[in-house]
Amino acid sequence: MLMRTSRGRPDPELVVVAVVLAWIGGFLLADAVPLSALGISEPAREIVLGGATWAMLGFLLSREQPIVRVQTLLVVVFASIVEYTFSPLLEAYVYRIGTVPLFVPPGHGLVYLGALALSRSRLVQSREKFFVTLTVAAGGAWALYGLTLADRKDVLGAFWYLCLIGFLIWGRARLLYVGAFAVVTYLELLGTHLHTWAWSPYDPVLGVISQGNPPSGAAGGYGWFDLYATLLAPKIYGLVRRPRASAWRRPFVATALPPNGPSLPSSEVNTPPASTTIGTSAAMSYSISSGSQAMSTAPSASSMYDQKSP
Repeated sequence: MLMRTSRGRPDPELVVVAVVLAWIGGFLLADAVPLSALGISEPAREIVLGGATWAMLGFLLSREQPIVRVQTLLVVVFASIVEYTFSPLLEAYVYRIGTVPLFVPPGHGLVYLGALALSRSRLVQSREKFFVTLTVAAGGAWALYGLTLADRKDVLGAFWYLCLIGFLIWGRARLLYVGAFAVVTYLELLGTHLHTWAWSPYDPVLGVISQGNPPSGAAGGYGWFDLYATLLAPKIYGLVRRPRASAWRRPFVATALPPNGPSLPSSEVNTPPASTTIGTSAAMSYSISSGSQAMSTAPSASSMYDQKSP
């Protein structure tokens, strides 16, 4: 249910959350539909779903601040590296088509925006303690189930749940991890239920750490993307926005001033001074004082040497 503002309009942040969840469900269902029912090839379906997801991500990013755009793109980059390393290479989990679908990289951007929007919503902001407690309780119950009652023991999920607890305790934006728990849990449960991907029974590196399908604390693993994005985005954005120094062709070289002595006034001096202070007498006006013409025949703005009286 969308929380409404004082004017009766839905909270725009919850609207974004609803759009993201609907989009995730929609493209996972579209990916699971048999090709015979669609009348197209698998590559064509992947191109359509991938292109549409990139377009949706671009639309949502156009409504965000520049720093959020940087954070989201960092999540896409980090998540894509992990996806192509742990799926087709190490096979920690395997997609139905055998490789990473084209909609997955931009899909990670949508997941981040959905989690961020949920954390910024008035509903969550006004009940922060409740939602943090709910996340800890729900995640703990799932992790405990994975360790005790699940068909295969989920040690990896319990470890990732501990990571989630750490983010909630020490993270700078703990409501972001609350949002990530909600969105990622929805994504993992739906994706594995539709067989879009499946997790291997054991980790691909040591082969001894059991993991569920999906791991119970998947949001805790996803939280590392959020952490790196929030830490690195300000630095990268600062580098991009840093003002550049103007180019100067001539180097700054110290030059000595010319020696003092008789010289003509600078061409920039258009009007001679009204008085002179050379000598021991007080300054006298050239145009008013009697005899000033004889005393100031050649007024000079810069003469500093003794003049001979007539």
